[in-house]
Amino acid sequence: MNILIIEDEQPAAKRLVNLITGFRSQANILGMIDSVENAVKWLRSNPSPDLLFLDIQLADGLSFDIFNQVTVQSPAIFTTAYDQYTLKAFKLNSVDYLLKPIDPEELEQALTKFEQFFRQKVNYDLSAIQQMIQAMAQPQYKERFLVRVGQQMIYILVEEIRYFYSEDGLAYAKTVDNKKHLVDYTLEQLEEALDPKDFFRINRKVITHINAIQKIAPYFNSRLKLEMNPKADFDLIVSRERVNDFKNWLDR
Repeated sequence: MNILIIEDEQPAAKRLVNLITGFRSQANILGMIDSVENAVKWLRSNPSPDLLFLDIQLADGLSFDIFNQVTVQSPAIFTTAYDQYTLKAFKLNSVDYLLKPIDPEELEQALTKFEQFFRQKVNYDLSAIQQMIQAMAQPQYKERFLVRVGQQMIYILVEEIRYFYSEDGLAYAKTVDNKKHLVDYTLEQLEEALDPKDFFRINRKVITHINAIQKIAPYFNSRLKLEMNPKADFDLIVSRERVNDFKNWLDR
């Protein structure tokens, strides 16, 4: 069984080799490729391997890009550390996909699946590949938060939140109906989870939704002061180092 591994993290690639050869001592590892560019070059100049292992995110792009540049006739097993990626459409053309860190039992099952059903040349659906590339390029942002109200748990939609702020080491969401909810996130985590088209962190303590901003006024030391709806119990000041980015955010 000739296998080509396309993986840009050397420790992960070496661990994968050890796992494969542990399960299939007859496996011949043809090489470990670390980029889309090098993978395309290899596939153009060598016979097709029996099986490909491809990390989805490589140093110079997504491994799906390989399929746009060269005809791939080998069955593939994809690996990814991001379980939010939806691969159902692409799984029609692949042996399997494995979440990192790779579970040995799942790897062995994928190899068995390949041996039973996929020892043949495959035709890849380029439209499905394009769908996956588009899905990868669009981050998945939070749509709602689970919060506690008294002894009950409810969820609030992100579109109902007007701003987040930190207070005494905790983070709160202020909703359009002027209610305050404790959220189990730091502001740093919220920055990553929220769509930057709608939310902007104006300083160390506040992330605001664009629809919350009612008025913007100059403030001393080259800063800006915001008037929000609903009103806050504290001054909402855009820090000096964030003013230019804030203006660009508003002026899209």
